[in-house]
Amino acid sequence: MNEKIGFVGVGRMGGNMARRLKECGCNVVAVHDATPEHARSLAAEIGAVQCTTLADVTARAEVIFTVVTDDAAQLGIFAETGDSLLKDATGRIFVNCATLTPKIHVEVERRTREGGAASLEGCMASSIPQARSGMLYLMCAGARETFVQVRPILEKLSSDLRYIGPTGSAAQVKALVNMVMNCNTAALAEGLGLGEALGLDLNVLREVFAQTGANSQVLKTDGEDMQLRAHDCYFSASHAAKDSGIAHQLALDCGLDLPLAKAAKEQYDRMVALSLGGLDKSGIAELTFKGRHA
Repeated sequence: MNEKIGFVGVGRMGGNMARRLKECGCNVVAVHDATPEHARSLAAEIGAVQCTTLADVTARAEVIFTVVTDDAAQLGIFAETGDSLLKDATGRIFVNCATLTPKIHVEVERRTREGGAASLEGCMASSIPQARSGMLYLMCAGARETFVQVRPILEKLSSDLRYIGPTGSAAQVKALVNMVMNCNTAALAEGLGLGEALGLDLNVLREVFAQTGANSQVLKTDGEDMQLRAHDCYFSASHAAKDSGIAHQLALDCGLDLPLAKAAKEQYDRMVALSLGGLDKSGIAELTFKGRHA
């Protein structure tokens, strides 16, 4: 496993994935970011080259991970004209890890295939600490032979690696994961907010939740943070709003009315409108506890 690896998008997730691969002995040679300082500092740290153009990443690397913000950014780095990862991309493999709408993954696959390259979805259902420690839950989609080819690299990043199916399917599963997570987070914030309004001991309430049908992974990760107003960002409210929007559109496309998912989306949209989008998703409790932001 000596492929030359590049990264486009080296913020908190992409940067920690690159660090992890470097520590595992992988040959991380090139990094690029829309914020040049992110790429500059990471390149100095791990001994890679800071590429000032996307085409330079493609020229230097054989397997390229992309971890960008949204659909527009993804289409931008795979632009069909101008500076692009697609320039002279024959034989390259692109592993696209951003949370995107499924149709964008399909479009990127079309563009890369026409350019003589291959692409794979690598949707992540984990956060920053898991990226750093190689414990990501990775859901992959695309051609199975592409998945098999890069699997040895992906196994350095993931504690649980799943091949879902054709391109777009991993993004669909990721959207549903985040939809349910966001609904759970909103419900927990309401339960704890009501508990405080009733004068209950929230430490006791969380212990009871943990032993009953109110238990959830979100209770473990966000319950105490909601109580203590500790909203350091691991998964932002703005990302929760974006991801809830992806799931909402999928439901509309299927002709389904999902009132709980819609309500959670509206809460996260409200956080963004109130300039609270930079808080962790646990910050939704600021809308449900008496006397807080709302």
